[in-house]
Amino acid sequence: MSKIKNYFKNEQSHNLIASLLAVAIGLVFGFIVILAIKPQFVLSAFALILKGGLHDGLRGIGNVLFNATPIIMTGLSVGFAFRTGLFNIGVTGQFTVGAFTAIYVGVNWTFLPPGFGWIVGIVLGALAGAIWGLVVGALKAYRNVNEVISSIMMNYIAVYLVNFLIMRTAFDAQYSRTLPPKNAYLPRMGLDTIFPNSSLNIGIIIAIISAIVLYIVLEKTTFGYELRAVGFNRHASRYAGINETRSIILSMMIAGGLAGLGGALMYLSDVGIYMTTLYGLLKEGFDGIAVALLGQNNPIGIIFSGLFISQITYGGNNLQLFRLEPEIIQVITSAIIYISALTVFLRGVIGKLTRDKKSGGKES
Repeated sequence: MSKIKNYFKNEQSHNLIASLLAVAIGLVFGFIVILAIKPQFVLSAFALILKGGLHDGLRGIGNVLFNATPIIMTGLSVGFAFRTGLFNIGVTGQFTVGAFTAIYVGVNWTFLPPGFGWIVGIVLGALAGAIWGLVVGALKAYRNVNEVISSIMMNYIAVYLVNFLIMRTAFDAQYSRTLPPKNAYLPRMGLDTIFPNSSLNIGIIIAIISAIVLYIVLEKTTFGYELRAVGFNRHASRYAGINETRSIILSMMIAGGLAGLGGALMYLSDVGIYMTTLYGLLKEGFDGIAVALLGQNNPIGIIFSGLFISQITYGGNNLQLFRLEPEIIQVITSAIIYISALTVFLRGVIGKLTRDKKSGGKES
């Protein structure tokens, strides 16, 4: 019994080691790729990747935090759903509808008092994402439709619907993009003074608070326990008196709301980021999958994994100094994703090695 308790007590440390292994293997793979392409620049280029935002001082650090905000939110969306037994691959669709809703508020709701537009924008953006997640959750709860299939379909519905709505309500024909949401820009709250000349705003603070609240809900509340219990075994949960239908729907609504909030935080920034009418899926949703996997679906871990992905991506954008393509970062990230997907295996190996070491010590 004591061995079992000790194992679960050390589970978080096993998760951390597994994530660090995934990062190390991904970075080594990236190093090998650069070595094969430009061996003369391999050390300098790799150092630039690791330095990331530090290369540009406080401005770079601020931009790393800014770029981490949306992928932390989409990572929380994927991670939360996964902790409750669902794979929210529809996060990019929820992100898209949340982003457009926030932009619509900033462009068209000029009647809002100054200082309230951004609050209304992020609240309605989160609500739009939650409604998009509700559809997937209801199909899963009532008709047992696989959420992967339905959420992929909802992604493309979101893209085409939002393109149509942009053209009708918030289109800037001169630049083929959305009009600037001037009435709902996020405040900077002095962060532009701490990180001068950066794009940072209050969004990163909202993302961190969201992660902390999500951690408390999942780990410290009865509601969170019920959601996780349904994820482990919906049939056993029903036998125990938990309303599985309600839990599945709420799980997808919360996941969708987090993604929608991420879209609002990204596009309500006064830094020249606009939605266009290109018929493609926004990458932030898929980046969230990588962030969630690397963070072991733990809300606090997702904060750090989001910052790490943003850090190396910022550094990768400067690889052109060595005539290297910044897509090398995507290669590194992809390698990390593949390794992170094996974390169950890695945790098992680490746990076995730990137990073998302890038992070996006792036998000796």
